Amino acid sequence: MNEIRILVVEDEPLIAMDIEQTLNNIDFAVTAIAHTYADAIRQLKINTPEAVLLDINLNDEKDGIDIAEFINQQYHLPIVFLTSHADKSMLDRAKKIQPAGYIVKPFEEKDLLAGLEIALYNFSMRESNKPMLSLTNINKHILSQISEREFDVLVAIYEGKTNMQMAESLFVSVNTIKTHISNIYIKLDVASRTAAIAKVRGWM
Repeated sequence: MNEIRILVVEDEPLIAMDIEQTLNNIDFAVTAIAHTYADAIRQLKINTPEAVLLDINLNDEKDGIDIAEFINQQYHLPIVFLTSHADKSMLDRAKKIQPAGYIVKPFEEKDLLAGLEIALYNFSMRESNKPMLSLTNINKHILSQISEREFDVLVAIYEGKTNMQMAESLFVSVNTIKTHISNIYIKLDVASRTAAIAKVRGWM
């Protein structure tokens, strides 16, 4: 799967289905939908995503902010909050999480997609003190060498860009980008963007 893998945590099934239909495209793929705190924790453990779209107000003993706290403690993932309304105390709790973004309900398809893209970029920029990737250094650690074009794609993944953004910046088709990503995964022996980033960061 070359798309950015998203876990959706939303207690209203119809809204969750709308989100899933919107996100299953050339840039994103919904890995699972969770309706409760327990569902979300289970999905994080068995099917770790690359970003989490998280409703703050869940019809549960624990809310989306509790899930976000768990994610921050156990995983290093961008969190995007969904919210329709919240009182000041809830907003204060949410701000402490430092989410990559907020999307306000009700939202349109373009708002959801743009909000996620911006959130991924914000998350990447927050990590701006991370060292630059080195093609020479990466190729020292693998048998099948990463090409210069594949390295360009890997850098774009590192920067949190979507497939479409990569295609536009590199002046190639989305299918070409997906082919490059598949080749990168094979050469790095990984199965996701998160795993690819973790592996190359470990070599720095």
